[in-house]
Amino acid sequence: MGSFSIWHWLIVLVIVLLIFGTKKLRNIGEDLGGAVKGFKEGMKDPQQDGTAIAPEAARVADKATIDVEAKEKNPV
Repeated sequence: MGSFSIWHWLIVLVIVLLIFGTKKLRNIGEDLGGAVKGFKEGMKDPQQDGTAIAPEAARVADKATIDVEAKEKNPV
């Protein structure tokens, strides 16, 4: 089993285009690109680029969060 030639890949591309259509493939590409962009932005160090959360914003976020402690339930 060797590598596929360019003709094999062209046939696969034509079949994929026929099955999914160009509009659906474009939407999938946009979604994938947005996900990669969001992942890259999420991986940036907030201390490095100066976009750290302001203390006021952190306090507002803390009010909306419910902090609980999970306790282990012992069977009786």
